[in-house]
Amino acid sequence: MNITFRQLQVFEAVARRLSFTQAAEELFLTQPAVSMQVRQLENVVGIPLYEQLGKRIHLTEAGKLMLRYRTEIRNQVEEANKELNDLKGTEGGHLQITVASTVNYFAARLLSEFCQQYPRIRVSFDVTNRATLLKQLESNNTDLALMGSPPGEMELIGEPFMDNPLVIIAPPNHPLVDEKDIPLRKLKDDPLIMREVGSGTRVAMERFFMEKKNFKLISTIEMNSNEAIKQSVEAGLGLGIVSMHTIELEIEVGRLKVLDVRSFPIVRRWYIVHRKGKRLSIAAESFRNFVLAKVQTDT
Repeated sequence: MNITFRQLQVFEAVARRLSFTQAAEELFLTQPAVSMQVRQLENVVGIPLYEQLGKRIHLTEAGKLMLRYRTEIRNQVEEANKELNDLKGTEGGHLQITVASTVNYFAARLLSEFCQQYPRIRVSFDVTNRATLLKQLESNNTDLALMGSPPGEMELIGEPFMDNPLVIIAPPNHPLVDEKDIPLRKLKDDPLIMREVGSGTRVAMERFFMEKKNFKLISTIEMNSNEAIKQSVEAGLGLGIVSMHTIELEIEVGRLKVLDVRSFPIVRRWYIVHRKGKRLSIAAESFRNFVLAKVQTDT
């Protein structure tokens, strides 16, 4: 049906007033113009919308049905208009953020401060591994991502915003805890617990050990979460390699120790990333600017 918003607007005024004259006055139209709009609407739907009994008009069943749908349409248009206006400013809108699991240790604090500053922006926050995060970026299912170094083969724009120091951790009773400038060769008798293949931390460590041609790991244990690595190290299963950001609590209470190993910490960077060519919404641009400004202020 080729119904116009103007026809629905005029019909609604007539239906509320049950008077062509009063509807015309409300809409600043002539009465013939109102009658013509309602008649055109009836021609489109193919059924009478009102009937006149004496000097009064009454809605038919079809007219009552049309009035109900007109009310729903008006409400939806008003809601759409509100959301579109929200997107034009930072008062509202929707923001989709995906973060690598390691980033979550400090990203939640960043997001909390952002939401306090922009309370009307609705946020979807997804914590996942690097492989899933990259798939979300590739399929355009997220606005922004917080992650380690983005791969060069993907069309992504990444801006570094914080250092990410990788350290070697040990249980408090490990014999190397009090030593300084520990050479790598002293680690060869301990199993080394690392993240799974494909994770940002694992990629960085594989690159590091590849450069150390005179050092070869005796054994490694692979785990898919930082929590599992920390618990395993604490239990004495081996030494772990994690981001310094993931062990603040354990260091504070003395459950883990950072070893003073030569060439460590290995400093990587955290990046805020989006697809190249993606038009960021005002909400997304506000979060990007917030993260970059916040970190610069703190440092």
